[in-house]
Amino acid sequence: MPAKAKEKTGMKLVIVESPAKSKSIAKYLGDGFEVDASVGHIRDLAQPADLPAEMKKGPYGKFAVDVHNDFDPYYVVYPEKKKRVAELKAKLKGADALYLATDADREGEAIAWHLLEVLKPKVPVYRMAFTEITQEGINRAMENIRELDTDLVNAQETRRVLDRLYGYEISPVLWRKVARGLSAGRVQSVATRLVVERERERMAFRNASYWDLAGTFATSNGESFGAKLSSVDGARVATGRDFTDRGELKTPKSGSIAHLDEAKATALAQGLEEADFAVTSVDEKPYTRRPAAPFTTSTLQQEASRKLRWSSKSTMQVAQRLYENGYITYMRTDSVFLSNEAVNAARKQAAELYGSESVPASPRLYKAKSGAAQEAHEAIRPAGDSFRRPATVRAQLSGDEFKLYELIWKRTVASQMADAKGFTATIKLAGESTTGQVAEFSASGTVITFRGFMSAYEEGRDAAREAEAAVAAEDARLPQLKVSDALAGTGIDASGHTTSPPARYTEASIVAELEAREIGRPSTFAPTISTIMDRGYVTKRGGALVPSWVAFSVVRLLEEHFGKYVDYDFTARLEDDLDEIAHGQKGRSAWLKDFYFGSAESGEAGLESVVNNLGDIDARAINSIDIAPGIVLRVGKFGPYLEKPLPAGAPEDTTPERANVPEDLAPDELTAEKAIELMENQGPGEIVLGIDDQTGRTIVAKEGRYGAYVTEVIVEPTAEELAALPVEYYKNGKPKPPKKPVKAKPRTGSLFKTMSVETVTLEEALRLISLPRVLGVDAEGVEITVQNGRFGPYLKKGTDSRSIGTEEEIFTITLEEALEIYSTPKVRGARAAVPPLAEFGVDPVSEKNIVVKEGRFGAYITDGVTNITIPRDTTLEELTRERAIELLADKRARGPVKRSSAAKKAPVKKAPAKKPAAKKAPAKKPAAKKTGN
Repeated sequence: MPAKAKEKTGMKLVIVESPAKSKSIAKYLGDGFEVDASVGHIRDLAQPADLPAEMKKGPYGKFAVDVHNDFDPYYVVYPEKKKRVAELKAKLKGADALYLATDADREGEAIAWHLLEVLKPKVPVYRMAFTEITQEGINRAMENIRELDTDLVNAQETRRVLDRLYGYEISPVLWRKVARGLSAGRVQSVATRLVVERERERMAFRNASYWDLAGTFATSNGESFGAKLSSVDGARVATGRDFTDRGELKTPKSGSIAHLDEAKATALAQGLEEADFAVTSVDEKPYTRRPAAPFTTSTLQQEASRKLRWSSKSTMQVAQRLYENGYITYMRTDSVFLSNEAVNAARKQAAELYGSESVPASPRLYKAKSGAAQEAHEAIRPAGDSFRRPATVRAQLSGDEFKLYELIWKRTVASQMADAKGFTATIKLAGESTTGQVAEFSASGTVITFRGFMSAYEEGRDAAREAEAAVAAEDARLPQLKVSDALAGTGIDASGHTTSPPARYTEASIVAELEAREIGRPSTFAPTISTIMDRGYVTKRGGALVPSWVAFSVVRLLEEHFGKYVDYDFTARLEDDLDEIAHGQKGRSAWLKDFYFGSAESGEAGLESVVNNLGDIDARAINSIDIAPGIVLRVGKFGPYLEKPLPAGAPEDTTPERANVPEDLAPDELTAEKAIELMENQGPGEIVLGIDDQTGRTIVAKEGRYGAYVTEVIVEPTAEELAALPVEYYKNGKPKPPKKPVKAKPRTGSLFKTMSVETVTLEEALRLISLPRVLGVDAEGVEITVQNGRFGPYLKKGTDSRSIGTEEEIFTITLEEALEIYSTPKVRGARAAVPPLAEFGVDPVSEKNIVVKEGRFGAYITDGVTNITIPRDTTLEELTRERAIELLADKRARGPVKRSSAAKKAPVKKAPAKKPAAKKAPAKKPAAKKTGN
């Protein structure tokens, strides 16, 4: 922090991250304060390609981090944030104090530090942190002003540099051996491995079948209940959990197991039709169930997935809005602690709503599973020292906001309520079949006598347990029975079952798994899941996460050549090390040195050594998976396909037999039987249609990944043909290629919908590959063509395209007909009458309504003044009000696009040459904090 400067008479400037938060905080700070927003991060590590020219070949050139100088980072302000920074600097000139009020976690601390480094304030600077945007929360924050926590900053900076080293060293290996555009990440690669390993288990799974019996039993006074067969002649009846994933019956730890097949189960059921039954045991036990702890980031994401069917990303977006508008406390935390004010508020509301008996004599205290749980120091709960009930805020919140607020409110209140109490009863009864076998049945149920916290809230369960939970949720009513009571059995039927493979991860269960393994931190779970889906490693089928075949290749390469870096325990230890840096127990530079260069103390190699000593990696092997005898799945440039490898000694020009893999076929569904079926039913493959008389090239019809098409075969010249070239094509006795060799590209054409590979003729094929067809020119001499496109046949004149009727018209339409079509104004539809695609209410800055409209270049967000196209990585369904506000704010910060004529463009190219001079000053800063502004 800078030394205290001479006080000014101006205002106090408070900087937060988002415009929405700034507006909320301003209400509580009052006069004398001006609240503004940085709109997220203002700078980051430079991209190596964007470094100043003199730095690209220096120590910063590879990572924008000098690994030989204490891992000194080179930061740059985002181009779109330069105007925002300039505005903040201008406001700071008139301020007599600066309050950095970014979020209370490591990332928020780092944002505050970056603001401090860039703004270079000459006034007193204070760090203000709060976990809720309420009057009480702001007052407490002002009473506890502190210094910037450099240990937290170091931990976050270490994390950022670590991720840069990890990604920039390992990702290029994936590009070379799997496919361009792939990426590796410290947490994302481990999460992808979890999903792939589960799919491998499903692929290796072999089901087993087993049978059991169920019947209805009645007492002498007519009371009835259902029971299931539990043992036969003292041997426990096998259930699904008694089989391995290979379909084999496990050896029991004690006693014996009766594995019933259809014949045995049916015979036993028939033999018990006239049997007499009697109660053999009655067992009652007290039942107690405690409420779940208040929400952490992880448990909130899991519960929203179960109860609301939301993605982790959607949950965090809605939670962000609730926090910034003062409805809940900070939503990135792994703490289950509640403040005294929150405990009292929860206990008070529970007593008011559910009676004083629903509240225990003393407050409940919860302890986090992880000792490092202290990111924001309190659980997610309703904001304030007294909670607003859901009914009182319904009108102020959107539908999704209300659902999440209600969920958080219920969980918080329930966490301070009394245990649910009751009893469980288990009844066993037996009868002898006509074959002399003694069959024992059992029935059990839970009776809740005091609902306690269940009156307010009950925690959800994952899909695999939902069916059982639904049954258990109903209070089972068993009659009062004692040993030896006679029972009559009816409707005793045999039923068969098949074991199921391990359930795929859902967003809720993978978040739980990552948390259980202590991989990543609460704030990383949602972006990690989004990343592995955006990269194409994982897709969703219903709620399940399904890996792609590319993910199999990526994970295999990482396991075989970077095993340590996708090891679950190793990744968890990295988080522990970062925690120690945050606590000041480890040094940032020393830790990064051990990670990258290796540790002399432990003898472990560093990442640099691992990458430099990879040796040869067989890309073909990495991208191949044996599916069936003689059939291999290959992960190719254009997607996965099946192939029958050529036998040894096959001619070099022989093409292996191949078949495409349907895009909607999950990996575990590609069984050996399915692979054989795909190979046998792949269609005719390549059909030779004949020779093009004009070129002498062979014309073939094929089935492609995107449909059937025809193409010409271009044969490269042989050595003999090269030798026959005229002398001018030779140099020193060797063929000399042309100055600019151009490999001939075969002409292709997609088949019409009415055509097929089996029926298309040579004449039709030649017409297809001749497209586009030139019709002629208009009065101004502009050429008009007709062709087939993604959305059907169309005319083209310059940049003006017009749709026509059927595909067959491509070869029949005349120039006159085309000119007539162009003589009519292009109809774009009644655009003004089209309603907005979405509405998000009033913008806090412009105070105008935010809507989403369909534009010429796609959907865009507008408040009537500022327009911004929706980013490609965001779908309309995922777009939230907060995200829309943030995008508009970013666009305003960048200012209007400066358009220049072609004549003015040439001098602009000289600007980059001046950049290094402007950035020399930051380069002279202390080595640990290198920056470019």
